[in-house]
Amino acid sequence: MCLFCKIAAKQIPAKILFEDEDVVAFHDINPGAPTHVLVIPKEHVVSIAEAKPEHAALLGKLMLATQRAAEMTGVTASGFRVVANTGAHAGQSVFHLHFHVIPRYHGKDLGIHAADPADQAALAAHAARIRAAL
Repeated sequence: MCLFCKIAAKQIPAKILFEDEDVVAFHDINPGAPTHVLVIPKEHVVSIAEAKPEHAALLGKLMLATQRAAEMTGVTASGFRVVANTGAHAGQSVFHLHFHVIPRYHGKDLGIHAADPADQAALAAHAARIRAAL
């Protein structure tokens, strides 16, 4: 049983913000901001890459839970990010699907976008390769 499954099953402690029959939201133990919350499904799903069509309703519920977490922590007005790291190279350290709800504040650099726009011809060629592969 993974770390987040144990939290969902109440086998290890967590500072739980809310939960229902499908979802648990709790404070991150290594927060990137004072109100950094994680939202997880109680069902073990490894990542977005492992989600199946039968998880569609659960994924929708998780998105609404991120909204609720932002509202409950008072960060809706200032803005917030919802992040799902997928795979080890993307920074996923617990292999149980989870969404980070991280507030943003005025004057704080977001730091995730490149300064220059992408080469549009390269993007079009990449999109064509993906369409051809589908």
